[in-house]
Parts: sequence; structure tokens; C-alpha cells
Amino acid sequence: MAVAALTARGSLLQTLGLTRTFGGLQAVRSVDFRLLPGEIHAIIGPNGAGKTTLVNLISGRLAPDAGRVFFNGRDITHLRAPDRVGLGIVSTSQSISIYRRLTVFENVALAAQRRLMQRLAERVALNRRALAEEVAASLDRVGLGGAADATAGALPYGHQRLLEIAMTLALRPRLLILDEPTQGLAPDEIGALVALIRRVARDVTVLLIEHNVTVVLELSHRITVMDKGRILAEGAPDEIEAHAEVQRVYLGA
Repeated sequence: MAVAALTARGSLLQTLGLTRTFGGLQAVRSVDFRLLPGEIHAIIGPNGAGKTTLVNLISGRLAPDAGRVFFNGRDITHLRAPDRVGLGIVSTSQSISIYRRLTVFENVALAAQRRLMQRLAERVALNRRALAEEVAASLDRVGLGGAADATAGALPYGHQRLLEIAMTLALRPRLLILDEPTQGLAPDEIGALVALIRRVARDVTVLLIEHNVTVVLELSHRITVMDKGRILAEGAPDEIEAHAEVQRVYLGA
């Protein structure tokens, strides 16, 4: 049977036997992972469990040593990261990635322009009104509509994180991968970010890597727990919270 025939129907994203080794360390070991459309799905686990390596394999930042990646039924294993962005797989990173010397508006405009320029007609003459509308909509969505003219590097840390998310939203993702989005945020900023992720998830599938267990249990529809490069457990938040092996390895008894 062809590998593509083995992919589960209804999955937005699926990996089969995904493996990546660095030197003698097998960071991801034959991982079969499935992501359903419309869900907020978290990946948790101790440091070194393979979480970030797995999502880098999904986003195309890394190439697997073995295994396959499918998105919306299509084999994308050998697609480069920019091509995956074009399909709607967009991700943030643990360290905020913005253009600090540009304005807030210019940061989001670069992302929106990238998407608009994918259409041949737009390459000839980019519709600047459409671009401005795209940028304004993305900034309003994250609550930065009043900061368009501010220099990105001068924003408070929490607002820089919101700017990064606005840049991803301007790319119109089908799958948004958030890698440690609450890292470095104050408690009130975390609450605001949780509310934002809920709003975004109304029309975007979200894959979340997060150390804040409270946030994970509050937000997620399903949780995957990794340890030593493998999937240890998977299920609804209450199932994961009660899982004896997960408690031993990660949550604490």
C-alpha cells in the first residue's frame, strides 16, 4: 500500500515515522503524529524531549532523516520552508523574530506583501490600499492597531510577541505553530495572549509548544507528551493530567 494511503482521513497534518538525528543523538524517533483541523493541539515534555525539533520538521526548517510529512493529504516531506508557508504552515520561534529598526506597520507589511506577491498580477503592481488594509486588520486582531507608527524594537517585550503573531496572521495561515509564546511574559500578558490564541483558533488550526502547563491545560483540545524523542502519551487535557507516566516524567506526582 502506498504511504499516502496510510494517512488518516480528516487530518490537516500528519507525520509518519518522522526521525531526525544530530550526531549520535536521535532527537525525534519514528514519530507518528496527527493534527485535526480546527483544534488547538499542544506538545509538551521535558527539556530535550524533541518538541522543537518535531515542529521544525513540520515547518520545513529541518529535513528528516526518515519518515514523511503530509499536509491536507499532500506529501510535503521535501518541500522547503518557504513553500510550506505558501501552503499555509506558518510558525513563530522561541526568540522573537521581528525587524527591530522598522515600524510596526512595516514589519507586518513585509509579511502581507510576501503573500500578496505570490499572485502573478500582484507582482506587476502591488495594490497598496489592499496591503494597508491587510496590515491594519492584522494589527487590530492582536490589539496593536494604535501602535502602527512605533519602532518595533521600542515596543515592550509582550507587544513584540504580539507583533510577531500579527506578522504570521498577515500570511493567512491554515496552521499556526507557536513555539513557547508565553516565554518571558508577565502574568497579565499571558492572560491576554491566551485570549488572543482562542480568537485566532476560531478559523486557524493551532499547534502549541508550551512549558506553562496551566496555559496548556486551559487552551488545548488535545495534548501530545514527548519524552526522549518519542510520543509518551496523547489525549484530552484531563486524560493527560491523570496519566501516571506523564506525571512521573513531566508533571510531577
